[in-house]
Amino acid sequence: MLQDRTIVKTLGQFIVKRRKELGISQKDLAEFLKNRDDKPLSLSYYNYLERDRGIPPDYLLDQLAPLLKLSPDVLYFWAKRVPPDLEPDEGTDPKRGEAACQACRRALTRGATGSGNTGGWKR
Repeated sequence: MLQDRTIVKTLGQFIVKRRKELGISQKDLAEFLKNRDDKPLSLSYYNYLERDRGIPPDYLLDQLAPLLKLSPDVLYFWAKRVPPDLEPDEGTDPKRGEAACQACRRALTRGATGSGNTGGWKR
C-alpha cells in the first residue's frame, strides 16, 4: 500500500488529512461538533475551517481532538496557538517561556531527516 506523503502546512490541511486517514466524512464530523450555544456546527462552516479560511476557536479544537483521535495539544500546535492551560499570566517568568520554546524547538528538529525536513516548521 502506498504511504500518504501529502505535505501538510496548515491546520486545515492537517485536519483534512487526519479525517481522511480515519475514513470520516466532513458531514459526519461536523454533525458531532457543537457551537457555544450547543447547536450543531453547520457543514458549510466546517468546510470553511478545513479550507483555512478561519481558525477554529479553542472550544472547537477541544471537540475535534477526540473525534480525530488526537491530543488537543496537536491541534493547538497546528493552529500555532498555546493551549489555554499554558497561556502566560502576570506571574509567568519570561525565562520559563523561553525555555519552553527552546525545548519545543529541540523536540521538533531532533527527528529531522537529512532532507531538511523539520516537521513542517521553519528554523
